[in-house]
Amino acid sequence: MSAFLKLSMRDLKYDIPASIVVFLVALPLCLGIALASGAPLLSGLLTGIIGGIVVASLSGSQLSVCGPAAGLTVIVLGAIESLGAYNIFLLAVVLAGAIQLVLGLLKAGNLGHYFPSAVITGMLAAIGISIILQQLPTALGTNVPIDLSNIPKVNIVSLTICLLSILVLILWPRLKLRYIPAPLVVVLMGIGAVLWLKNTPYALMQDQLVNIPSIESLKGFSDLFIFPDFSQIMNKDVWTVAFTIAIIASIETLLSIEAIDKLDPQKRISPTNRELFAQGIGNMGSGLIGGLPLTSVIVRSSANVMAGGRTRQSAILHGIWLLFALLLLAKTINLIPLASLAAVLLVTGYKLANAALFKKMYQGGIDQFVPFMATVVAVLLSDLLTGVGIGIVVAILFLLRNNMRNRFAFHEQGEAGTHQITVHLLGEVSFLNKAAFRRSLRKIPRKTKEIIIDGRQSPFIDKDVLILIQEYETTARNQGKKVRLIEVYDKKPIASPLY
Repeated sequence: MSAFLKLSMRDLKYDIPASIVVFLVALPLCLGIALASGAPLLSGLLTGIIGGIVVASLSGSQLSVCGPAAGLTVIVLGAIESLGAYNIFLLAVVLAGAIQLVLGLLKAGNLGHYFPSAVITGMLAAIGISIILQQLPTALGTNVPIDLSNIPKVNIVSLTICLLSILVLILWPRLKLRYIPAPLVVVLMGIGAVLWLKNTPYALMQDQLVNIPSIESLKGFSDLFIFPDFSQIMNKDVWTVAFTIAIIASIETLLSIEAIDKLDPQKRISPTNRELFAQGIGNMGSGLIGGLPLTSVIVRSSANVMAGGRTRQSAILHGIWLLFALLLLAKTINLIPLASLAAVLLVTGYKLANAALFKKMYQGGIDQFVPFMATVVAVLLSDLLTGVGIGIVVAILFLLRNNMRNRFAFHEQGEAGTHQITVHLLGEVSFLNKAAFRRSLRKIPRKTKEIIIDGRQSPFIDKDVLILIQEYETTARNQGKKVRLIEVYDKKPIASPLY
């Protein structure tokens, strides 16, 4: 409530119009993401309401907008199926919120910085591909999964609505009518098609339309909510899902917050630990009333910035408009074809996994492209958490490969009898460089009379490497060679020689 007590009347003239734009963007996305997640469509709206009113009230971010996220659809879909019941899944959402709450209190707001960007990009790309594959049956007007050996019958009306909607989503932004979001145009077009075809042989069936409860009374409102099954709190599978949601949702939120701060015209910096705390409260609240996991969402947040939003009042108000829509416009919402929402999701999936992204990652070099592709393939063939884990392992292998490269250069001079070689240690020389350093020392010609090991360009030399230098120094001197060390044993945190 503190956010309402501190309303900025000066900024309301900017935040109210922006909130309407965000609401119009969020409404179809809330429904579409619930559809892609295999959850009740109502859950998407409840999540958007909690994300707007609760999270924005507690968050320190002025422009971030929260709600159900496309990046969690794969996790949610798989979790609902594996746990066997939606109310058991809701318990995992509540626990995930509690974990985020603890992360915020432990000041883990920098968590997102420890994940390789190639892996995060690969995760999002895999999610995009998964969304596209999931929505193809809906776009075709059938709930039967597509199988090349048994292609389901296509509903030409659903397919036409979907294709026209995709065309609008692609072309509408070029008209630069930023106050009329393309998803809203798609939804209105779909509703128009449903009304036009009503009572004709081409009318869509009820299972091809959005279906949320229509509230006729106070009891009808209370019947909207599904509550978590706390009897499953000792179920280890529930905790596995909870930790997965908490980590992925936190990372997605922190990455979104960082991106939105860059878009902020006033260049304000959002407190990330406070954001995790707010997200934790939001996810606990969402899970308690039947909603989906929520995160800060880049699509809605960027729409807020582009529409001229100034403060978090815009996000709070967008949540209020979603609540009004649920209470007053349920019958209108139920006229939206699922094919329209599928179009929104197909375009969203493509934005996450388009050809230009794969080209960009390829041009970034093998150390970026291979972990990226490993993550994409692993997520698609297994699950999101396993895929991300595999991507991180591959990224670490490339990191080790880069660190094992030579960090020393050889300079040779002198004639026979005075032959001298200087070994320059470059950068931080760790134990990973030990094997390569040993091979290089062995290649020093026998005719060499003096070996200089110069550590002036190395801020740190690992103890294992120092031991190797000590052993080589002893061996070389026994062979009658002169060995001179320059700033080798005085590197911090190593304060003295090892012998």
